Amino acid sequence: MNLTTERSRPIADVAIHHPWFPDQGDGTYRNPVLCADYSDPDVVRRGDDFYLVASSFNCTPALPILHSRDLVNWTLIGHALKNLPHERYREVQHGCGIWAPAIRFHAEKFWVFFPTPDEGIFVVTAKDPRGPWSEPRLVQEGKGLIDPCPLWDDDGSAYLVHAYAGSRAGIKHMLRVRPMAPDASRLLGEGQIVFHAPERHPTVEGPKFLKKDGWYYILAPAGGVETGWQLALRSKAVYGPYEERVILETGSTGVNGPHQGALIDLPVGDWWFMHFQDAGVYGRIVHLQPVRWNDGWPLAGKDFDGNGVGEPVAVHAKPNVAHRGPRTAPETSDEFDAPRPGLQWQWHANHDDAWADLTVRPGWLRLIAQFSTDGNLLRLPNLLLQKFPAECFTADTVIELDAEDGTEAGLAIIGKTSAAIALRAMPGGTQFVFRVNDTDTILSANSPSRLHLRACVSSTGMTRFEYSEDGARFTPVPGSFAATKGYWIGAKIGLYCLRRNAGGQGFADADYFRFSPL
Repeated sequence: MNLTTERSRPIADVAIHHPWFPDQGDGTYRNPVLCADYSDPDVVRRGDDFYLVASSFNCTPALPILHSRDLVNWTLIGHALKNLPHERYREVQHGCGIWAPAIRFHAEKFWVFFPTPDEGIFVVTAKDPRGPWSEPRLVQEGKGLIDPCPLWDDDGSAYLVHAYAGSRAGIKHMLRVRPMAPDASRLLGEGQIVFHAPERHPTVEGPKFLKKDGWYYILAPAGGVETGWQLALRSKAVYGPYEERVILETGSTGVNGPHQGALIDLPVGDWWFMHFQDAGVYGRIVHLQPVRWNDGWPLAGKDFDGNGVGEPVAVHAKPNVAHRGPRTAPETSDEFDAPRPGLQWQWHANHDDAWADLTVRPGWLRLIAQFSTDGNLLRLPNLLLQKFPAECFTADTVIELDAEDGTEAGLAIIGKTSAAIALRAMPGGTQFVFRVNDTDTILSANSPSRLHLRACVSSTGMTRFEYSEDGARFTPVPGSFAATKGYWIGAKIGLYCLRRNAGGQGFADADYFRFSPL
């Protein structure tokens, strides 16, 4: 097959807009500030800079690191981990991998603690949050240990708080504080259970540890991901006893389960709280709440009904920070004109750099076909995907398929279910197929080997696929697809290339991947 080298459309001819900006340009912001699945967020401030880390489950590179100067405008600057620290993750492990992490700055370096609930608690460090990051070190082996967060005390001693995964440990409503070596090389004992109140809080997880004005605080989400609330615990002693107070709940808003995140101080003395909301197919999107302190307790959001418990704000004045910059949002579109795919892309399991190449055909991404016995997309590790970036959006790409028999490549949406429009090289020519889960519909048995592909995602994840030979006149694929959330993650969209011939060498090239508002 003779692959052309020119772009299918000049970049200047296409207006590209990010589907969601939280900064409204008038000194206010709207929630969510991250309208994408940056799940289980934690944030640390270093000077005038804020750094956010999020969970990544089975996807790699793992532990995305984002940067902001104002807690509203965020950019993706890297990942703290290339691949997960176990061979089992070479295969897709839905819902496993990295759960809620914590990020801190201590002893002139950044620390990210993270759990893999089947293996234990790990830590990585870096002088610069953009990397390089150290290789992961196992702090504590154990099944069901999740959501670790460290605290280095004023006297140099160190502690770690963590929760338990009910699916692994049979416990989901206890928080434990344990002594830790100051260099985080190991835990030094069992410590103590510091909170257990299942009659009031049947689920407690995601703890974050800090000390302020002589008080030890543990912030922890309770009540479950979809419907819960945010707790604050405080004590004058590291092992308690801890008092409790609910500081954020749904209230009169439609923001379900507002909880799990980071309590952040500004240089001017103001405080803010970043947390997630489970938005179903869109994953766990991130909100920003103002915080006011009252009698030693942080109240997040607004006290709408006077009960002393905060509820989420929809619009608010931006944080009072020294640096004001342009509106930004984490990267989505990619012209494939850099040495590597953009930071927004993740594979669905531990990956090999040889799966993709941006040098052999400059300006194009070459995906090297990986063997699949059955073509099941949900078991394919070399899915190159990214998060849904907004409630409604359009994603466009161009794919050219190598003619080797058995090679298939396409535009896919993946959750607990899957759908794709794809080109498939067959002995009699190139097929164009619409795939929904295990069902293939052949739209054309003699298709061009180069097509423009489009997915139009509307509210609730309802998706319409379209295709075009010239990029100007698009034809809808009959029917629609209701995208679904994945296992603890939102639906994802992106590209794939597989081969059913075990000895084949097929590939496919993509010219760009562009998002715009629907």
